[in-house]
Amino acid sequence: MSETRVGLGEVFVQWGRIGCIGLGGPPTHIALLRQLCVDRRQWLDRTTFEDAVAACNLLPGPASTQLALLCAWHVAGPAGVLVGGTAFIGPGLIVILGLAAVFLAASPPLWVLGAGAGAGAAVAAVAVHAGLSLAPASWGRASSHRRWIVYGLAGGVAAATVGPWLVLVLLACGALELVFRRLDGRQPPVLHASPVLVLAAVGAATGGVLALAWVAFKVGALSYGGGFVIIPLMQHDAVEHYRWMTDRQFLDAVALGQVTPGPVVLTVAAVGYAAAGLGGGVLAAAVAFAPSFAFVLLGARHFDAVRRSPKARALLDGAGPAAIGAILGVAVPLALALGQPWQLAVLAGATLCLFALRRSVVTTLLLAGAVGVIAVELGASLP
Repeated sequence: MSETRVGLGEVFVQWGRIGCIGLGGPPTHIALLRQLCVDRRQWLDRTTFEDAVAACNLLPGPASTQLALLCAWHVAGPAGVLVGGTAFIGPGLIVILGLAAVFLAASPPLWVLGAGAGAGAAVAAVAVHAGLSLAPASWGRASSHRRWIVYGLAGGVAAATVGPWLVLVLLACGALELVFRRLDGRQPPVLHASPVLVLAAVGAATGGVLALAWVAFKVGALSYGGGFVIIPLMQHDAVEHYRWMTDRQFLDAVALGQVTPGPVVLTVAAVGYAAAGLGGGVLAAAVAFAPSFAFVLLGARHFDAVRRSPKARALLDGAGPAAIGAILGVAVPLALALGQPWQLAVLAGATLCLFALRRSVVTTLLLAGAVGVIAVELGASLP
């Protein structure tokens, strides 16, 4: 189904439109892509689209971005991947880099600091909300609920304590599940020395552009379980190890990634901006999304086989629960990073909005940001 059937101009316009209005993360992106490709234009049938969703959920990296790329491949071939992917990612990248320049400036306006402190205070609640929303489907797929719990605990503890090594925990959980499947007589594992481990050692030992590229690569290639798992993959490196950002600035960056259109993974661009200015932001985004483009351009023809692969299923059944645990676990250091009592009140209010009032993440963060502006205008201290 890779023959060109839709003009590249049309792909650019339609994928760009989704990139501009796609607030709310993966659920919104999937709904907009289904509406465009299946319901309105009928470029794809429902089965093909649902198979694409399933295949992308089995891959590491930002699933909704990969779905946008795969849909573009189906309707316009490899050139469609490049055009559609750029149009889908571009608007959000421009917006988040512009906002990063304001929020990360040496002396931003007081209201900007207040908005960031307010929205940042809500991020821990958003992390818990994201993790819990992913848990039921993952639990239902699990071949062993005991192992699911172990993997989840491992990811949670790693995110709360040894952030930069979380990627090794995710890989280890996936590898362990492959081994258990073999012991169960269902799946022979094929385990090789991973170049990722070599990259981990290099990235952890050096700084500068190589360090930024490694952090972005982790975000783009190893973020099992949805966009929010990027937080534990970035926090320790960005704040404590390389000191590109303060805790407050990192929370600002996470909030910006949630309230801007396009993929949530674009948070990495704000981290890149803090590390090396505009060029760093563009580099971080390019590295983070490169694996998704490579997966689709090189492997789209084989995605159906990936979806049916017991090895891919086993890897996700191990790494997926660990990623969910990591998303929940990162709420601990995020909450501990709050420096003012009024921020704890905002965190409590955000928890109420998300879980009791069932407001959306975007609405909750915008309200928290507004509360922050009011708080500092009334004389509250900034973190």
